[in-house]
Amino acid sequence: MKTVIVALFSAFLFASGLFAQPSQKLIRIIIEPNHADWTYRVGEEAEVSIYVLKNNVRLSNITVKCSYGPEMFPPKKETSLDIKKKEVSMKVPGMKTPGFQTVRVSTEVDGRNYSEYVNLGYEPAKIQPTTTLPADFMDFWNQAKQEAANVPLEPLMTLMPEYCTPDLNVYHVRFQNNAPGSYIYGMLCVPKKEGKYPAVLQLPGAGLHSFSGYKSLASRGVITLEIGIHGIPVNMQQEVYNNLAAGALRGYSHYNLDNKDTYYFKRVLTGCVRAIDFLFTLNDFDKKNLASMGGSQGGALSIITAALDPRVTCFTSRHPGMCDITGYKHGRAGGSPGLKDPKMIGWEQKLETSRYYDVVNFARLIKVPGCLTWGYNDPACPPTTMYSAYNVITAEKTLMLYTETAHWHFNEQMQAVEAWVLNKLNVK
Repeated sequence: MKTVIVALFSAFLFASGLFAQPSQKLIRIIIEPNHADWTYRVGEEAEVSIYVLKNNVRLSNITVKCSYGPEMFPPKKETSLDIKKKEVSMKVPGMKTPGFQTVRVSTEVDGRNYSEYVNLGYEPAKIQPTTTLPADFMDFWNQAKQEAANVPLEPLMTLMPEYCTPDLNVYHVRFQNNAPGSYIYGMLCVPKKEGKYPAVLQLPGAGLHSFSGYKSLASRGVITLEIGIHGIPVNMQQEVYNNLAAGALRGYSHYNLDNKDTYYFKRVLTGCVRAIDFLFTLNDFDKKNLASMGGSQGGALSIITAALDPRVTCFTSRHPGMCDITGYKHGRAGGSPGLKDPKMIGWEQKLETSRYYDVVNFARLIKVPGCLTWGYNDPACPPTTMYSAYNVITAEKTLMLYTETAHWHFNEQMQAVEAWVLNKLNVK
């Protein structure tokens, strides 16, 4: 039986597209499913073994509180179990439909509370989305793209010597988006050696932060453009972004969500396409090999960009957000921005608008190869929602499943994703 250690994660991790493995705690609760892949047939009973470690030694004579139920919803069953001889087991009834079930365990040691969880999957490859494709979906986005294309790009590149390396020139760039004076900003990395190179558009996770460029990938022989989405420079002091995140741009994912024409993300998505327009102005770009990449919010934007722009030749997406946003209306987990409460003002209209921005509806249109990666334990982007998008992709697709991860990734996981994209970009 494969042993797994599940870490506890804070909600703030959604604010970045780059997620390192969290540090371990003194006391670790181990929840060990009896299936090594944590995956079961619909209706199949699962069993988990539970033990508690301190200094890598199992503790005895300790009580744990246990529960299970559908992910992102209150538990259906709660109980307490006594670990008398270093381990205890608990049976978990199967789900009646494809989806995920959360098993939570908590205990108190030396006056401190500790808790962990695992999500068990039930035929996730059969999960289907709850959202539907609007009849005018492509008309809406084709018009939005055309309106943006009518705005002169007017690119500006500023060399940033402090970010350059012996092999790379790094520029702070800006270009117009969907209206005069509305800009997209980013950091561009270009190999110094003369030649023609493939390109990567790196899309950001949620929140506001500065960038220094995707130099690790660019150093392999790739032009990389890492953009922000908020129409402000990406090379300012972090205090500026913190102030905006706590003030004017707090909760931006809900701004004008009741109107598809004025929703905050409309200019974000046209900005992703305009970023590709900018890349095609570069003499060093080979104009043939182009990938979109990102994690979380950026993972969503990567899928969307690959669907909206045929110039993208492949994409990667780590734990994408914005998938199957209508899920909560149908009694199961939904994707960000988390429209869970029907008492929310304008809830139904927000759900209607979400159909035009839901990753699922863009995933239906994907025609290029994609590499997606996530884990079962993600509380920010629930796995039910991510599978809802993945399962409707009909193009070539690869799922790199790192089961125990939540809203973070292993270094090995990121290395595997980068190796995949370099191969697709024909980088030797």
